[in-house]
Amino acid sequence: MAEIKSINELLRMEINIPDYQRPYKWTIQNIEKLLSDINSAINDAYILRTKFKYRIGTIILHKDESGIYNVVDGQQRIISLLLINQCIKSNIHLPILKRRFTNKVTQTNIHNNYKFIKEWFSLKNNIQKKDFVHAFNDILEVVIIRVNKVSEAFQLFDSQNTRGKKLDPHDLLKAYHLREMKNNLYEMERAVTKWEAKNTSQIRELFDIFLFPICNWSRGMKSKAFTAKEIDIYKGVSESSTYSYARRAIKAMPCFQITEAFISGNDFFEMVDYYLYLLRVIKTEILNNPAFRDIKKIICNKKEVSNVEEMDSVKYGSVGFVYSRNLFYCALLTYYDRFHNFDEMAVKKLFTWAFMLRVDLKNLGYDSINKYAIGDSSNSKYTNRIEMFSKISFARLHNEISSLQIKVIRNQGEVSEKWEYLYKELKKMNGLENSNE
Repeated sequence: MAEIKSINELLRMEINIPDYQRPYKWTIQNIEKLLSDINSAINDAYILRTKFKYRIGTIILHKDESGIYNVVDGQQRIISLLLINQCIKSNIHLPILKRRFTNKVTQTNIHNNYKFIKEWFSLKNNIQKKDFVHAFNDILEVVIIRVNKVSEAFQLFDSQNTRGKKLDPHDLLKAYHLREMKNNLYEMERAVTKWEAKNTSQIRELFDIFLFPICNWSRGMKSKAFTAKEIDIYKGVSESSTYSYARRAIKAMPCFQITEAFISGNDFFEMVDYYLYLLRVIKTEILNNPAFRDIKKIICNKKEVSNVEEMDSVKYGSVGFVYSRNLFYCALLTYYDRFHNFDEMAVKKLFTWAFMLRVDLKNLGYDSINKYAIGDSSNSKYTNRIEMFSKISFARLHNEISSLQIKVIRNQGEVSEKWEYLYKELKKMNGLENSNE
């Protein structure tokens, strides 16, 4: 059921912000924009002198068994409007004020935003403050959609945000898989708590730089930007599915394979946890294993680093070098995911393969990475033309990778001066330092 309500009517409702919701993350910048928009709406209403309405957005509510409406979408706006309301009508008691916010991020942002709102209104006269009171009752409105099933609420959230304001694909996937967990509210809340504790940029990078490209390259396809249009690949398969591969996936849990399906719902969150962990494992191995000191030296640009964070933050002065580094990490992640070992020869072969591309090309862009990863032979400058991700994905034994023939040979004069040192290091790593080529 959908209806239009004023902000006052919204705030007087018996609504609750459930624990599975993400923290309140609006900052002072968001609040300033909201106050400015409201002020503009007030001015427009004055100029037009009509029953002017300004719609702030849509609120999605789910009615629980006790009759309380839980917020599925819109909590950022609700809390922000509540803070403004408390500054202009501090003696008004609202049901939502009974809610205790325990999340530290939420508490900090509420404190900072409320302080800013008070400061903002301290510069306004009584007439301007009354205009805001009037706006909350007669100008500002929201569309409220109320549903009785949590699955419907998350479905609305999913579809609305796919069509409307752009959310990160991983946020849309979060909503989708929470909906798949509708029969287990405890697991739902647990999954959200763990998800919100993670670094958002790390989740984004996991999909953008690693998981999505690997899935494409393993299938012999070029990769592209990971957007809302591509999220179906990570929707998994229903636990109730009769597909043979689905039954096998159920039996395989908690083990994952980067190119294979998983079960919708909680396994999505476990999968993200797993690959964030695996990515850190392979970087730590490169950092700390003496067998890979030559690889570490190149990746760290000859700088001394003591942890993964420092290693990731090394500057290179070349976006192509970053592409090669990430290509190596993708290959190693795919390899380690399949075989769970760090065979010295295999790791060095993967590294040599990835960084010979940097040697091969004077200008290295992502299109070249795409072609190289799937073994495209259209560029004659490629020293190696190997469909590496397909080979790893379909290899039966790890030594099928360690025995690959990776060429480290370039004719005299074909290596740019800028990458001469890298070429020499790769030759040395592969026992070719005395070669005249």
